[in-house]
Amino acid sequence: MLNIFTLANGRLVQEEIESLEELKRFQPIWVDLESPTVEEKRWVTQHYGLSIPEDATDDDLEESARFYEEDNGELHIRSDFLVDIDDDPRAVRVAFILNLVNDSLKSKGVLFSIHDDDVPVFRLVRLRARRAPGLIEDAKEVLLKLYDADAEYSADTLEGIYDELKLVSTQVLSGDVTDAKASEVLAAIARQEDLNGRIRRNMLDTRRAVSFMMRSKMLNAEQFEDARQILRDIESLDSHTAFLFDKINFLMDATVGFININQNKIIKIFSVASVALLPPTLIASVYGMNFKFMPELEWEFGYGFGIGLMICSALIPMLYFRKRGWLK
Repeated sequence: MLNIFTLANGRLVQEEIESLEELKRFQPIWVDLESPTVEEKRWVTQHYGLSIPEDATDDDLEESARFYEEDNGELHIRSDFLVDIDDDPRAVRVAFILNLVNDSLKSKGVLFSIHDDDVPVFRLVRLRARRAPGLIEDAKEVLLKLYDADAEYSADTLEGIYDELKLVSTQVLSGDVTDAKASEVLAAIARQEDLNGRIRRNMLDTRRAVSFMMRSKMLNAEQFEDARQILRDIESLDSHTAFLFDKINFLMDATVGFININQNKIIKIFSVASVALLPPTLIASVYGMNFKFMPELEWEFGYGFGIGLMICSALIPMLYFRKRGWLK
């Protein structure tokens, strides 16, 4: 899908392009290529003189090649944007290309974004730019607003993690944690820990991208201050992710502790049963000896006496253990 965005009365207007002729009719500030076809890439290359790298959205791209400037003045930035889906949270790699200095190319002043999946942050920025006149003034502003919205989206996701951990905490601290419930709790904690880690990595990537924009001296004074505010927001999010990691570790330790307590209860029951059966075993062993002179062997009630003695020797330790509370 090839979408272009132009400014009209201070608002961002979206146009979906289906041919090269339609592309030539507009003067956009943002061209968004979502899962572009070979033909759509060819239109952009032919009209704007833009070279789209084949590995633009590869996940295994070297870190050193994620932020660089081409000889023709194009700035290339590869960034990850968080997608918080319940069953499949992930980061989507987006490649940005921005030409601010080369007047010989039609791409000057236009932000190009290439990605394979839909990104919620992009929808959020487009919605705000349509409703708020003057929110976006140029291509650099679009890029900054995307990073700002990414930090905000991560903050909202962190709040969701905290709410989920609050529910888990209620289950764990209730004290009635069975093995089945503990398994569910550990799975929930693991999901939130994974998402929290993704957010932290995403914020690290965003910080590096915004810092690169500041170092490249492409921002005016107002935009530079906006970039500094984004970095301050990211710093506060880092502290919050650290707090959530501590809370996750506490809940994990508490859940494992309850599992150990349940296992200890089982082991205690087996231990008590083993001790209680020792006296009957001793009595049975004595009467199982093959001595010639044993008075009870000729006794009419010897068998009943032996059985009763073994039962009593088992009940007395059990009653004692129960009185001491060791069977609970």
